[in-house]
Amino acid sequence: MIENKKSFVFMQTCLHVIFIMACISFVIPLMILVSSSLTSDQAIRDLGYPIIPKLIDLTAYKIIFRNPQKMVTAYEVTAFISVVGSLLSVIVMGLIAYPLSRRDFAYRKGITQYIFLTMLFSGGLIPGYILTTQYLHMNDNILVYIIPSLASAWYIIIMRTFFQALPISLIESAKMDGAKELYILMRIIAPLSKPVIATIGLFCLLGKWNEWYMTLLYIRNEKLFTLQYLLQRVLNEVQFLKEYASQMNIYTANMKPPTLSMRYALTVVAAGPMLIIFPFFQKYFTKGLTIGAVKG
Repeated sequence: MIENKKSFVFMQTCLHVIFIMACISFVIPLMILVSSSLTSDQAIRDLGYPIIPKLIDLTAYKIIFRNPQKMVTAYEVTAFISVVGSLLSVIVMGLIAYPLSRRDFAYRKGITQYIFLTMLFSGGLIPGYILTTQYLHMNDNILVYIIPSLASAWYIIIMRTFFQALPISLIESAKMDGAKELYILMRIIAPLSKPVIATIGLFCLLGKWNEWYMTLLYIRNEKLFTLQYLLQRVLNEVQFLKEYASQMNIYTANMKPPTLSMRYALTVVAAGPMLIIFPFFQKYFTKGLTIGAVKG
């Protein structure tokens, strides 16, 4: 009995050490990232990538926020499309996935196959561009970030599989009590499906937050630029300025902006809000993935 207890304590200790080392391996790169954004290019070249910066230099952040109004506007646009787009996407995909999960729905197989077909074949870039600009008239419109990507076939299939795993007896008993389908979905299915809803919502939120491609294609109004696209433009301008200074042999402080620390500062500015939001979804994340992946 004592030997079994000692073995158990030893195994628990080993597991704790392994998980602590794993946590450290994730935290240290994040610390290096933040530290590198707070120092100068010359310090990085001379001293390497420190965990704690020995020389504080905020030049990279000053360049990024040299026009704070543009940055604030980009944050507002990105936050709006992330929150509203993710919420609408989860609602729409949930309304599609629920009837497809019901075995008494006559057309569920045909519709599921049609949705699955869209995962294999798409209309392509040019037809999509023509549809969005010529027929939907959503160029230079904030709705272009939300409407075209409102539903994902893969996420619909995940949600449908999760709904199928719920006990059918709950739905049958609610129907016997006179409950309508919308009531069943909102009051019974949705509360039991928090893991998959939170997981899909997080995926949609990350996708919307990192949006830049739609801006490149459809947006010309600077007031509708997303954060990622604006930060990419800032980096391209800095690189162009540095290359120009090198070719023209101009070596002034204004013509030699940082590029190494700039990359890390851009990463901190772009990823910071998501690092704060992710812990609120973490308790649902693993459960939502594993249950949603079970074949129904």
